[in-house]
Amino acid sequence: MPLLLLDLDNTLLDRENLFRSWAERFLVKVGAPPGDLDWLLAVDGDGLTDRWDVADAIRNRYALSVRSVDLVEELHDGTLADTRLDPLVACALRIAGEVGWMPVVVCNGAVRQQEGKIRRTGLDRYIADWVISEEVGVSKPNPRIFALAAQRVRMPLRGAWVVGDGPEADIGGAAAAGLPSVWLHRGRTWNDSRFAPTYTADGPIAAVAAVLAA
Repeated sequence: MPLLLLDLDNTLLDRENLFRSWAERFLVKVGAPPGDLDWLLAVDGDGLTDRWDVADAIRNRYALSVRSVDLVEELHDGTLADTRLDPLVACALRIAGEVGWMPVVVCNGAVRQQEGKIRRTGLDRYIADWVISEEVGVSKPNPRIFALAAQRVRMPLRGAWVVGDGPEADIGGAAAAGLPSVWLHRGRTWNDSRFAPTYTADGPIAAVAAVLAA
């Protein structure tokens, strides 16, 4: 039974649009001009910026008296409340399991935040387990995190596939581990000459289908 190692944000769950929706509501609340949405999206860095740094940037720009810790909590709770699992993604994971694959989430981030998404959306019903960087002390693209995921479910890493949207974290990590991969392009063009995905897909359903076909 080969492993299907899946990223979480912007792979199985649509973080991009969730953060944009939260940002729009938040900026209205603080009375910011509409053009500040682009600024906040840039600060967020597609989720790659540390939440504390995002909170500090917001406090400084709008001279807010709220504590950074409270803004970090709002960043977490504001997006978590609207997080949903696409039923078609759930179906794709169920099919993968039925034909002999073992889906495991491998993601960077904080345990409380990422595990909260997995459990709240019901994603935990469609995967064998999950490994979160904060918990294990290793982050993608370090290939060791994939080995730890294999150990977690007591399966060999050989034969596994990696699916994710991160060029460096997911595809670079897969390359470092010697694993094939599927990159979710999200409208982007691949431009890294150091490594490349085995396949490119426009979403998680097409990515899972590519792996099953291969």
